[in-house]
Amino acid sequence: MSKLLSYDNGISDTPLLGITIPEQLRRTSQQYPDAEALVVPYQNYRATYKEFWAQIEEVAKGLLAYGVKKGDRVGIWSPNRYEWVLVQFATARVGAILVNVNPAYKAAELKYALRHSEISLLIMSKGFRKTNYVDILGEVRAACIRLKHIVIMEHDWKSLLQAGQKISSEQLAEREQSLQFDDPINIQYTSGTTGFPKGATLSHHNILNNGYFIGERLKYTSSDRVCIPVPLYHCFGMVLANLACITHGSCMILSGEAFVPETVLKTVQDEKCTSLYGVPLMFIAALNDPSFNNYDYSSLRTGIMAGATCPESTMRAVREKMNMKEVGICYGMTETSPVSTQTFVDDNEYRRCATVGKVHPHLEIKIIDPETGCIVPRGQRGEFCTRGYSVMLKYWNNPEATTSVIDEGRWMHTGDLAEMDDDGYVRIVGRIKDLIIRGGENISPFEIEEYLHQHDDIKDVQVIGVPSDRYGEEVMAWIMPQEGANITEEKLVNYCKGQIATFKIPKYWKFVSEFPTTVTGKVRKVEMREIAAKELGLEPRK
Repeated sequence: MSKLLSYDNGISDTPLLGITIPEQLRRTSQQYPDAEALVVPYQNYRATYKEFWAQIEEVAKGLLAYGVKKGDRVGIWSPNRYEWVLVQFATARVGAILVNVNPAYKAAELKYALRHSEISLLIMSKGFRKTNYVDILGEVRAACIRLKHIVIMEHDWKSLLQAGQKISSEQLAEREQSLQFDDPINIQYTSGTTGFPKGATLSHHNILNNGYFIGERLKYTSSDRVCIPVPLYHCFGMVLANLACITHGSCMILSGEAFVPETVLKTVQDEKCTSLYGVPLMFIAALNDPSFNNYDYSSLRTGIMAGATCPESTMRAVREKMNMKEVGICYGMTETSPVSTQTFVDDNEYRRCATVGKVHPHLEIKIIDPETGCIVPRGQRGEFCTRGYSVMLKYWNNPEATTSVIDEGRWMHTGDLAEMDDDGYVRIVGRIKDLIIRGGENISPFEIEEYLHQHDDIKDVQVIGVPSDRYGEEVMAWIMPQEGANITEEKLVNYCKGQIATFKIPKYWKFVSEFPTTVTGKVRKVEMREIAAKELGLEPRK
């Protein structure tokens, strides 16, 4: 393959892990029995790897006592708690498929997930923030005929463990011996822009190896302590964090049920965390929190920033003010377990801000012309595709959707626009569907965002397309100003004039204190378009 084309593969001397998740965890627990495995300060929970393994066994036996068979779907609906982590590994030990239910789901979404994946056992918390999960489940329970058992953590956890006491270690071992690393082990529902969510179905091999190589690139060891404020229900929490830790003997530390800036900062200090995870908005919120200067960050070394492009000023502050000199950037999607590319701990600031790193070990990536399917020259934009061990098995019960994204060569088509430089570093420049088409001109929101990020009075910015009778679409910018900034539409228009093409200068501006986001902190541009269209009296773009 010519170096002139946008193709690369992750050549590696480190072999893939050809084992199941419980086999790996057993090895780690034997190698580091006295090292801390999981710490959850807000629940007063702390366990070494030896204790963690024993507690997982109790939960696994409970699942067997409740009749969970290999391949059965076990749902978990909860914010971040130590029980979530135990269930993650206990379901893996019994060969059940863990179905991650979004903590933000309401009745219709919960009903869909329960019915679509045919969950037979649901493990859940009482609620999250102001949402009462018990009441919501009551609304849909009658329609979910496959749901046999419900375990509410606050009430039924001990009963689950007690039920498992009648299961012998030999019975559990027999189940474990029947498992293969290519077995499906996890279903994660992706939030599509249209229609119902799709259940990305992932195997032991998919997510265990992805977590392992994420940890390898961050140079994790048994001395690392990882602060996890990102949701466990998402790959960011359960793979980039949990599986990266258990493959290296590192410690998982949950800062709280959900992200709260000061709680995260306090956890980093008190637990002497060496690594911190988050999307850029989380780091921006932490850096701007009034309590920021009250805490000590000297223990931090690395971490992961993912989910969106990181403004250069934020990256600089994270490295200098939070001591995260080796912070990494990751890119991927749920369907690819999730990480396809990642920066290295010694990459310069430009590569951490402007790129999402290089291909992961044992994976292939290419950038193609979406129309022809041909690989484009380096430096040219096209659709990012990846192939290898990380590509999901399928979308659960949705063969049509599966074949729409995985082609005959097993390449996963991401829908993301990207470009690759001569050294193999990849830049994500937008979504194919996020492209703004104004009067026949293709406009990448990323380009405008990148320019506006340089303005000293702008904390963050998101650019979208809104409907226009004359041009088809017009450009709109949502601006999050720095605190105390005197910023106006007129000033920003003047800032853009002569610097970016006139047709790229936003026609509409909206000043906000926050953006609509998913639970994981990803900005929901679909919702932004709907809000903007309604406020402007326009029909939203389909």
